[in-house]
Amino acid sequence: MTVGNVGGRRRQLPSLSQLRAFAAVAEHLHFRDAAAAIGMSQPALSGAVSALEETLGVTLVERTTRKVLLSPAGERLAVRSKAVLDEVGALLEEAEALRAPFTGVLRLGVIPTVAPYLLPTVLRLVHDRYPDLDLQVHEEQTASLLEGLAGGRLDLLLLAVPLGVPGVTELPLFDEDFVLVTPLDHPLGGREGIPREALKELNLLLLDEGHCLRDQALDICREAGREDAPVTTTAAGLSTLVQLVAGGLGCTLLPRTALKVETSRSNQLLTGSFADPAPTRRIALAMRASAARGAEYQELAAALREEMRALPVRVLGPDT
Repeated sequence: MTVGNVGGRRRQLPSLSQLRAFAAVAEHLHFRDAAAAIGMSQPALSGAVSALEETLGVTLVERTTRKVLLSPAGERLAVRSKAVLDEVGALLEEAEALRAPFTGVLRLGVIPTVAPYLLPTVLRLVHDRYPDLDLQVHEEQTASLLEGLAGGRLDLLLLAVPLGVPGVTELPLFDEDFVLVTPLDHPLGGREGIPREALKELNLLLLDEGHCLRDQALDICREAGREDAPVTTTAAGLSTLVQLVAGGLGCTLLPRTALKVETSRSNQLLTGSFADPAPTRRIALAMRASAARGAEYQELAAALREEMRALPVRVLGPDT
């Protein structure tokens, strides 16, 4: 494509394919990895970057035998290229939303400590109320989900908040209490009104690094006055964590939405509830503040709040 006259000659415009190829190289600093990330062959990607350099009249990439480096011009123009691609993506998203709400693809990211317990409600709602919506679910940890949201790989997140991330709008759904899960012979097993201070003396089992539920559990322990990190054994998921408790290795904290699913697999467990105010977590949808489909996501959040009244949670208002 050409546009206008510059200095008596017609100026060539870069194509979106060229910008996409260059943005991938700038992100991965590796031609093979960049090509795989955007589904393009490596020769085609290299050719697109070379064509962009010719179109712009500057060298963007310094190629060596071992690695790829961005030139000073490449460093500056990589930011511009990403901004252009983001705007094009927003244009397409807005056009799709204008054609018909709740149609097309919706890429939903969900954290592992929410997915098994809330997805049945989400999927049933979408199936019944929005049959033309192509919902695609991605289960990942919080940091990966936020990266996907910022980069446009994901449209909407279902996770624990607050996030405190600029440019991300949270749509609160509900608060839920944590409960204490213990082996059968534990003195706190089955008790009600457990003081938070009891956490100071417990052998508490936690999830691995990277899970927000682990960080929440550690925050609860610190609020209870525990200074050390009570970590002797960790697990990659809640199911394993609960089985470790059933085996007598310690106690753990579970959100109430996970309780029925996880404790029904063993008869070697007891649960205890905390005295008010019990430790809690808040679950919300999160979207880009600039999302073209923001009104749809607000409507979806309202519908989810109604559906989740059947769960052991405290549903929140939209302005909470």
